[in-house]
Amino acid sequence: MDVSLEMMRSLGYQSTSMRDIASGMKMEAASLYNHISGKEEILSETCFRMAERLLTGLADVNDIYFNPVEKLSLAVKNHVNILTENTHAGWVFVHEWRHLSDENRNRFVAMRDAYEKGFTTILKQGEDEGVFQDVNNKFAVLTILASLNWVVEWYKPQGGMTPEQIADKLTEFILSGLKKDNN
Repeated sequence: MDVSLEMMRSLGYQSTSMRDIASGMKMEAASLYNHISGKEEILSETCFRMAERLLTGLADVNDIYFNPVEKLSLAVKNHVNILTENTHAGWVFVHEWRHLSDENRNRFVAMRDAYEKGFTTILKQGEDEGVFQDVNNKFAVLTILASLNWVVEWYKPQGGMTPEQIADKLTEFILSGLKKDNN
């Protein structure tokens, strides 16, 4: 998986062949097919595993009573942590899901929509409790997720910030645009 995901990140999913993956693993392509059915299996396993983890984390956040600021903070931390645990998998998840087969892509989009809905729930709670401004929730959620997913473009494990520090900074930035001015 690691070799495959690293190649998919550097070459792109469509440009990565099973022969490339096999070569990277120093084995014959025919031998690789004894272990996986094809590169779609790698892509779908990566996308669905990460989507499940994101959905489970967000459901856990929305299932317990925290105020909306705490919920948003926990949701952001969960998202950043999952994307940065394996930078190649995170990048493939964010960029290459479009290459899933029609059936898998439809299933993935339904999961993505459910994830967006979970963030909308947090924003709506914040509005209802008078903590967040009334905003276009669809626009706000897409902006938040774009900011979170952008991490895969620049995060380096040996860089100057830990995933937790990144999540804290992103949360602070997101909240500066959502919170009501109570002065």
